[in-house]
Amino acid sequence: MSPMSRRSTVSLAGCLTAALALAACSSSSDTGSSGASTQSGASAPVTLTYMIDSTSPADLKLQQDTVAPWESKTGNKVKVVAATDIDQELTKGFSDGSAPDLFVTDATIFPTYAKAGNLLAYGDQLSMKNDFYPNLVQTFTYGGKFYCAPKDFTTLALVINTDLWQQAGLGTGDVPQDWSALESVAQKLTQGSVKGLVIGDTSDRVGAFMKQAGGWIVSPDQTRMTADTATNLTGLTEVKKLLANGSASYPKGVGAESATQALGEGKAVMTIETTSIRAAIKNTYPSLRWQAVELPAGPAAKGTLAFTECYGIAAKSKNQAAAVDLVSYLSTSDPAMALATGLGVMPSIRSAAATYKGSFPNDAAFIAGAEYAQLPVSVAGMVPVLKDFDAQVATLPQGDPKTMLEQLQQKGTAVFQ
Repeated sequence: MSPMSRRSTVSLAGCLTAALALAACSSSSDTGSSGASTQSGASAPVTLTYMIDSTSPADLKLQQDTVAPWESKTGNKVKVVAATDIDQELTKGFSDGSAPDLFVTDATIFPTYAKAGNLLAYGDQLSMKNDFYPNLVQTFTYGGKFYCAPKDFTTLALVINTDLWQQAGLGTGDVPQDWSALESVAQKLTQGSVKGLVIGDTSDRVGAFMKQAGGWIVSPDQTRMTADTATNLTGLTEVKKLLANGSASYPKGVGAESATQALGEGKAVMTIETTSIRAAIKNTYPSLRWQAVELPAGPAAKGTLAFTECYGIAAKSKNQAAAVDLVSYLSTSDPAMALATGLGVMPSIRSAAATYKGSFPNDAAFIAGAEYAQLPVSVAGMVPVLKDFDAQVATLPQGDPKTMLEQLQQKGTAVFQ
């Protein structure tokens, strides 16, 4: 991985000692991105600015309602700000000193902020650190430091239109457990304009096959590219095979904007989606009967992809102690479940898994995938490379998967250099 750029930091040890005797420690000291301790902050109640990556009034109210008990308990206030383009607004805030105290950041963007010295590394301060899923902790670890608490996550599962499934004469025992069974079932389910499987045309869907074949885009420690391998080629070739024989399609191939739409409108019997499909079905296709099952295993093992965000705290925030305390509260069962329920995601803490499955029994397959899911590529500077790969994946029906992987390997390697 590219060397981590470090800002010079100010040690707080002497300042905190003096504060005990003289109450004179400034709350504006900058711990920098590599600091593991928070600033002392003011003893009086503070107002935290918390930026979320949604402009939905419902999401805004959900966040406000969720932090309200913490406000009442601590006397602090939280100003929840809805960002229209959170990455752009955070970049500007880090540059001009107006960044919020607390904010949501995606796993793919997180390392860019960490490398630039914009984040406080506070993860090790959290009492529930060991309750987070280990792969989520690893995702938000940079330069050996656990920077930020995973907010929530979601995984991919195979989602089935059960009415069309049963009409085809299939039952529970026909749920595909491996690629061979998936091919057979998808072919049987394909009738006229209805496809057995419709899958999104990006790497965050197709990439699941690469993982099932034993490959992935980068090494487990995310320090080198591993794209141009036989295992990844096997994964992409399997998807190309399904698309070529007509039993599978990208959404546009069935006149849909998304795989969820294809499933909801009866143009697909199966799709591969995240927990977000639950809210989409409830709101748009309320009469649809569906079931989610774990993705079929590939030649290597079971494999799925996970997507996550974390609670970032600004390195220059004057309210770091309060921000960490708020994150600690949000990372406990009740608020974590409230947010998961409202946002259509899953709690990042394992202790909430049973409660979640009890509330959403149809989501058991998504939770099961958490134990073996592949998290996103989180390497500073890699986002443009992945976007280019997505453009290539969209051409997979006509394109050459080997060439796609070679180009991904070459462009990604340049990022690491």
